[in-house]
Amino acid sequence: QFVASGGGLVQVGGSLRLSCVASGFLVDKYCIAWFRQAPGSEREAVSWISSNGNYANYAASVKGRFTILRDNGMNTIYLRMENLKPEDTGLYFCARDPLKYHCDENVSWRGFDSWGQGTQVTVPS
Repeated sequence: QFVASGGGLVQVGGSLRLSCVASGFLVDKYCIAWFRQAPGSEREAVSWISSNGNYANYAASVKGRFTILRDNGMNTIYLRMENLKPEDTGLYFCARDPLKYHCDENVSWRGFDSWGQGTQVTVPS
C-alpha cells in the first residue's frame, strides 16, 4: 500500500508537495491517482498519471495549480500543489488502479486499491 506524507497547515496562496511511497508493488506497472476527501464529502479524484508518466490529468478545480509527478526509481508519486485555496482542504490519499497501466480520461475512487492512511492538508480561510 501507499504511505503518504507532506501535508500540513498552509496559508491561502501557499504551496505543498505531497509524497506517496508504495510498498509491495511497483508503481511503474499501474495508473496511480491522488484523491482527497473533505469531511462530509465524497472522495474525489484530484490527479492521475499513467504508468509511463506520458499521460496525466487533473480535476477541473485544480488544473493549472497542481502537478502530479512520478519517480519510478523511488517507487514514489508526488503531488505539487500551488496557490492553495481553502477548498483544497482535505485528507489526501494515493491509490492504484490494479487493472490498468494507462489511466482513463476520468477516474473514480471505486476500483482503486492500496489506499494508505492519507495526509491532511488544511488551508484556513
